[in-house]
Amino acid sequence: MSYRGKRLLDLVLAGPAFVLSLPVQALTALAVRVTMGSPVLFRQQRPGLHGEPFEMVKFRTMLVPDPERGLVTDADRMTRVGAFLRSTSLDELPTLWNIVRGDMSVVGPRPLLMQYLDRYTPEQARRHEVRPGLTGLAQVNGRNAISWEEKFAYDVEYVDNHSLVGDLRIIRDTVLQVVRRHGISAEDAPTMPEFLGSERAS
Repeated sequence: MSYRGKRLLDLVLAGPAFVLSLPVQALTALAVRVTMGSPVLFRQQRPGLHGEPFEMVKFRTMLVPDPERGLVTDADRMTRVGAFLRSTSLDELPTLWNIVRGDMSVVGPRPLLMQYLDRYTPEQARRHEVRPGLTGLAQVNGRNAISWEEKFAYDVEYVDNHSLVGDLRIIRDTVLQVVRRHGISAEDAPTMPEFLGSERAS
């Protein structure tokens, strides 16, 4: 699929979705403010196309780390509201603005952490040859219930074979995944563990 075709699809889908979701975002923001305090939004630098950083925006789902209160691990910091937002993907609604801005695409490899850039194998690093996505091939094939290596293999497969029809199928399957709330967490953890590098990396 050409860049123009993919960008047009992004704007057609993300633009109206962002506007129509504003009432839901307002209610979500209120729930986060009441249960977790400020800030309501989670902002973090993530690698975009070719690894160039951009600021990704989501709703907060965790309390601020506080060792004195026992808030250290993700499991400790995750609130009931936060877990609900993650399970329903409501925490991702502000990210639609990143798509409208052109930082991200609706479909593509998920933007991970900046510190992971030096930990990828050359093959895994190819995931940055396209813009990162709100959802992707890995998300409809296990999401957080599969290993990092499996995720990256799906990401590279997407880079090599993405198409309009393929993107529409991924969007369809993503809706089904959200409804079923499948693969939200890694095994025995509320989020994926940190990626420390592939065993195959040299």
